[in-house]
Amino acid sequence: MTVTDTQVNQSETPNAEGYFSFTLGEFQFRRDEYFVYITWPTGHHVMSVDAFLRALQRDVAWDFFYGIVNFDGVFGTVNHYGTVDIFAGRYNDSYRKAELDYSENHETPAIRETFKSILADWTNETFDPFASPHETGAAWGIKNGDNNSAVTRRRVAAQRMVGVPGDEQIRSDESGFRINRHFLDVDQSEPVVEAEPGFEGEVVAFNLFAYLSRSDVTWNPSVVSACKDSLFCPTTEEYILPIIHGNDRVEWFVQLSDQIHWDVEDRDTGAIRSRVLMKAGDVCAMPADIRHQGYSPKRSMLLVWENNSSKVPELIASGQAPTYPVEF
Repeated sequence: MTVTDTQVNQSETPNAEGYFSFTLGEFQFRRDEYFVYITWPTGHHVMSVDAFLRALQRDVAWDFFYGIVNFDGVFGTVNHYGTVDIFAGRYNDSYRKAELDYSENHETPAIRETFKSILADWTNETFDPFASPHETGAAWGIKNGDNNSAVTRRRVAAQRMVGVPGDEQIRSDESGFRINRHFLDVDQSEPVVEAEPGFEGEVVAFNLFAYLSRSDVTWNPSVVSACKDSLFCPTTEEYILPIIHGNDRVEWFVQLSDQIHWDVEDRDTGAIRSRVLMKAGDVCAMPADIRHQGYSPKRSMLLVWENNSSKVPELIASGQAPTYPVEF
């Protein structure tokens, strides 16, 4: 089933807790004070509302990201870069064996607008789905205003490199963002660049650690440099990655500070493949046939290196490219 209508279908009136319910194809979504309830023709599912909103925030902000965004072990989306699958139980062996799994394909604008509307209506003014639990209020309770300034943040994506004319940069003297409590020891000095006359806009450098120390979001990779299809996407991590990311290409991880625990599972079944502890200075590659979720006990810095080529998923799916980056 492919849905192309971009009209958002929501209930005519809010429920007793003040929230609207939403329909997307045969999927129905509603929330109360604590939980989100998802139903589809062959089943139903319940999620904690804070976990659902944190996952939904990233699915919307990343425009459905690369490959699979699992909200948990049951519900999620698959990006086909023009259309998006919304599924329940598709990557869960138990649901598939019980024939409870279900999937629909939607034109990207249709699912995007519905998810944005759910996020806007269900996020109260006290809650920021992008922030760590320590830095925001609770998602629980009856309807209480909104936090549209938080849920509509624009993802930073440099076209060339942070600091190059035309690209944004968080600067200590102009951004207004405070240094995060976990990064108070990070040197804030900027490199001194002495470019030859005529090259002032071409020779640029910036302090990546200072840049990241002032990030007010977690688990949100921002593009700081782009060289053709090669993207450097650093991020700050605290608490739990709100999604389980199913790869459709290889991702390289460089742990810049502190540490992250990773659960690595088979992408299609959820079977555990490995558990990885990355400490500062460690480098690893997440293969294209796995899914992963991270746990960061202290706010840490992670550099994610992505190949943005639209050809990669097809090459891997057809067997023309391997699911791993290098053979030793």
